[in-house]
Amino acid sequence: MIIRIFVTGGTFDKEYNELNGQLFFKDTHLYEMLKLGRCKADFHLRTLMMVDSLEMTEVDRNIILENCKKTPEERIVITHGTDTMVDTARVLANGIKNKTIILTGAMIPYRFGSSDGLFNLGSALAFAQSLPHGVYIVMNGRCFHWDNARKSKKTGEFEEIK
Repeated sequence: MIIRIFVTGGTFDKEYNELNGQLFFKDTHLYEMLKLGRCKADFHLRTLMMVDSLEMTEVDRNIILENCKKTPEERIVITHGTDTMVDTARVLANGIKNKTIILTGAMIPYRFGSSDGLFNLGSALAFAQSLPHGVYIVMNGRCFHWDNARKSKKTGEFEEIK
């Protein structure tokens, strides 16, 4: 089983500019994270974009959708910013029925050293191998069906809606 990993940006891949205090994108950290996590799952990784999810457009979401449709792999993990993850999940769920798609992200950039990203990535890969077809959000060791999750502005964690 080969898992397709699509990188779209988000906090996973943000860097910190010590001179001006801003976060920015350079390259994905996913290869380093997978190596650090001693990942033995077979995967193909492709960077689609490096975008903060608050700046993601419908054009960007359609690029993600089309890449998910055309990839031969049935199991897909997408790294994504947490603020609009549910919006992208909705587009995917409406457009694809025959694949298992997991969206995951991080609240703290990987480069900060105390990131939840490594744990979330590992969880997403495990869920991608075991769940039936559908679109899911995996964060904080939990798995949510895409239409039963939201990011809590109070706790900074994902929670069930129903």
